[in-house]
Amino acid sequence: MKKVLLSLLTVLFFATSFHKIKSTEKKFSKNFLKPRTENPLPKESPRSVGSYAEEIYNSINFEHFNQLQSEVFQKAYLGFANLKREGKLNEDSHLLTICDFSLSSTQKRLWVIDLNEKKVVYNSLVAHGKNTGEEFAQKFSNTESSLQSSIGFYVTENTYNGSNGYSLKLLGMDAGYNDAALQRAIVMHGADYVSEDFIKNQKRLGRSWGCPAIPRALAEPIINTIKGKSCLFIYYPDHQYLSSSKWLKTEENI
Repeated sequence: MKKVLLSLLTVLFFATSFHKIKSTEKKFSKNFLKPRTENPLPKESPRSVGSYAEEIYNSINFEHFNQLQSEVFQKAYLGFANLKREGKLNEDSHLLTICDFSLSSTQKRLWVIDLNEKKVVYNSLVAHGKNTGEEFAQKFSNTESSLQSSIGFYVTENTYNGSNGYSLKLLGMDAGYNDAALQRAIVMHGADYVSEDFIKNQKRLGRSWGCPAIPRALAEPIINTIKGKSCLFIYYPDHQYLSSSKWLKTEENI
């Protein structure tokens, strides 16, 4: 009788242990295969467009170039970020071209900046429109045949060969300020009157019919660098424009 009882207890022990093992395996398997919804790593604190702009600007070496004003770069970068966020620029867009028309036309007031490399790619003379001013730009227009420059943000388009040689179409993104650029044929092109020799003779740079004209020798390399949906910002301290442009609205975290 004792032997029978001992045998029954042994069988019961192993059966119970096996059930517990299977139960544990099933529970482990279920938890292991269950997708994890929580983020295993803490999220990085959001950074503003302004902080990115400041970091990039402070990293750029202007030693061999004309110094771009920090305030102008901040505005240009804010517009660039907003244009990119709305899909107006390519996802991998990293070039920002800035014309500071608050400066004398005798200065190199155009910069092409590589935001990834944090460096100036080109720094060049650039002309404003004939009816925009003499040495300094003062008046701007979005009107056909005004022969004036237009301020604001542009997206670069495709190239063509026209009466001014190799040229780059520009799509104006600021309604009422430069959105008539295509119909006005406001393009980037090279010109002989954009040169140091012209400045020596005339005490100012030559003027265009409203186009941001650049030196003939730099036209092809600059245009080929920035063509195809990159950002161009023509700056002037016009308070009405700066307060109304949708691309310069309050910074958002990115």
